[in-house]
Amino acid sequence: MYSDPKPSFSFLILLFLCLQPLIFSLSTDASPPPTVCIVGSGIGGSSVAHFLRHYFHPSPSQPRPPNIKIFERSYVVGGRMATVSIGGETFEAGASILHPKNYHALNYSNLLGLKVKPPPASEDDDSMSLGIWDGKKFVFKTLQVDSKFPLVQKIVSYVNSFRIFFRYGFSLLKMGSFVESTVDSFLKYYESPERRPIFETVDEMLKWAGLYNLTTQTLRDELIGIKLSPLLIEELVTVITRINYGQSVYISGLAGAVSLAGSGGGLWSVDGGNWQMASGLINSSDVSLHLNEEIESISYLGEYYELNSTKRNSYSCEVAVVATPLDEVNIRFSPAVSIPERKLQHTHATFVRGLLNPAYFGLRTVAEIPELVGTLEDPDLPFTCISVLKQLDENDTTYKIFSREPMSDALLDSIFSARLQTNRINWGAYPHYKAPELFAPFILDGQHLYYVNAFENAASTMETSAVAAENVARLILSKYFSEASLQSSNLQSFSPDADVSHFDL
Repeated sequence: MYSDPKPSFSFLILLFLCLQPLIFSLSTDASPPPTVCIVGSGIGGSSVAHFLRHYFHPSPSQPRPPNIKIFERSYVVGGRMATVSIGGETFEAGASILHPKNYHALNYSNLLGLKVKPPPASEDDDSMSLGIWDGKKFVFKTLQVDSKFPLVQKIVSYVNSFRIFFRYGFSLLKMGSFVESTVDSFLKYYESPERRPIFETVDEMLKWAGLYNLTTQTLRDELIGIKLSPLLIEELVTVITRINYGQSVYISGLAGAVSLAGSGGGLWSVDGGNWQMASGLINSSDVSLHLNEEIESISYLGEYYELNSTKRNSYSCEVAVVATPLDEVNIRFSPAVSIPERKLQHTHATFVRGLLNPAYFGLRTVAEIPELVGTLEDPDLPFTCISVLKQLDENDTTYKIFSREPMSDALLDSIFSARLQTNRINWGAYPHYKAPELFAPFILDGQHLYYVNAFENAASTMETSAVAAENVARLILSKYFSEASLQSSNLQSFSPDADVSHFDL
């Protein structure tokens, strides 16, 4: 009799039922993926999550990507990127402007479909009117013409350029070359990963790009070394460093160069708020987000880290990342970690909807007051700058004031003839720079506890945070995930020749 060699359907079902316990056992015995805990939801923490997801490549030893948890002590994400609403308008309250060669930020915006926009006219040196105030008088003012005709505006721009050149001379060109050289060195961090090492210390990272020496002396010394005129350093450079870092020309050279680069043309921001970059990266990186939960202790227990929060919750993580400045948070580490002592420079941002008092500046009309009032270095001056954010009409304008100390109502009432709305924000904005700079390591304990903000002692911007975060993500993948990481197909770099906004010094 002919017999069918194929197994019957009932036999296959019986075989599956017999093997099911074994299959279930094998599946449950597989180790769960490791967990990476990130403290801080600003551009640094969100970028670490993004690059971990983007760069991870499965391997036999690590077939599944890590779980990622982000802890934020505030009720919103974004860290030092935030907005404020004045008179129904939204303005940047924290980190405000991005450089045209901030390639990570540009990529985030494109990836997330965010709309970019130029900054307000008062923050764009092509169209703003500028005044340098010494506390008693304007030592320099550009011309102001209230005209909507482009030809008139262009003529005024040319005249102002000539007046600035006449005052500061060829030192302006030397300053531009200094900034351009620094930017070119920074672009090395966007090179192909095959040509770019993974750095365990900030010192190594800076030396590789040729930037370390700029952190060993002050910006003033750097500029004197290239023979900039004392007047340019005392006036225009001082105004810029006070606006961007709230500090004088005695900040370290690299931070100073970054500050000067942030005063050029082609600057931009994200329409609706730069915080959307952090929010979008978190949403697209499959992250478990814990808002309004502050981490108060991180303990290394041999195989993992235990994080305890103010909500009395405990979390176990194989990798822990600190992506917030440790200078003013009360995280306890066990074992203790050692980092150089550092103070944060506080910037008090005061937003006022109202009208400036021309008499305060020794002027007759509000129209004579420049759109951007910068100040010289003088401890008696109560503010570092005042800028126009938006003019609604001739009697209603929104202003932003930066100061090192809080602005009292009495002081504001002397500066303003009318105030309709006032908002105050105190930012622990950036490190207080002091050359020569000392750097904390990216790895705080020699194991898997990482510190993104170690790089801030070199320079503090949204983009430098993203660059540091990208390096930390690669460091995590290379040290913890070993062969599962750093596949060249996933590590796409940004070309300095890419089609991006024009860089204009």
